[in-house]
Amino acid sequence: MHIRQAAHRILVVDDDVTVHRVVGLLLQREGYRVALASTGREAIESAVSEPPSLIILDLSLPDKSGLEVCQELRFWYRGPVVILSGSGEELMVIDALDAGADDYLTKPFRPSELLARIRALFRRYLSRQNGPGVIEAGDFLVDLARRRVVRKGREIRLTRTEFEILVLLAQNFEQVVTSKMILDRVWGPTREDYMQTLRVHMGHLRKKIEPKPGSPKYILTEPGVGYRMAVPQPVLHSVAS
Repeated sequence: MHIRQAAHRILVVDDDVTVHRVVGLLLQREGYRVALASTGREAIESAVSEPPSLIILDLSLPDKSGLEVCQELRFWYRGPVVILSGSGEELMVIDALDAGADDYLTKPFRPSELLARIRALFRRYLSRQNGPGVIEAGDFLVDLARRRVVRKGREIRLTRTEFEILVLLAQNFEQVVTSKMILDRVWGPTREDYMQTLRVHMGHLRKKIEPKPGSPKYILTEPGVGYRMAVPQPVLHSVAS
């Protein structure tokens, strides 16, 4: 058992008791702490109550799909997600990765391969925060788990859609987020016809967070590309000699 591994808590989400038993024992033998969930709701509640270092997630759950669970977790969870599925179809793999998964493994799988992929993901995520936290984006504090936004000490109440848009922008602070990326994350990959809807929601969001919505300084439009959340630029005054 490695001391470093002993601190890692892995959440296994699957409604198959055999998977719970086999994967659970496999991970415990490697020194990992294991939590189990059989439904999407249980998975989210477990992740919020004690954020895991990594999540192993089945796509077929009794209450909601694994893709839905992954998308919901990705609004605040920053750790690795490994998908387990009985289907290895290319479209399914692509959908899982687009939903926020880091890796995809088809059942049945070799235990040694699962462990190797887990080790690789931990190496990749070594410098990242795993779990609910607060994003500091300029003047904003975005509490991912509690779904709260605060600017300069004042809480700003947003709708679910407005919050999801702001989170995506804050996670990519000072970087351009394309309109397609926002549409894919918030409305799904088949909603490219929602461009006008995105503009309407962006207008509502700016009214709530911008001192002058008509001249935004926090959420900037990158013409023909998308949007960028930024630090307001200081006004430079000329100095007479």
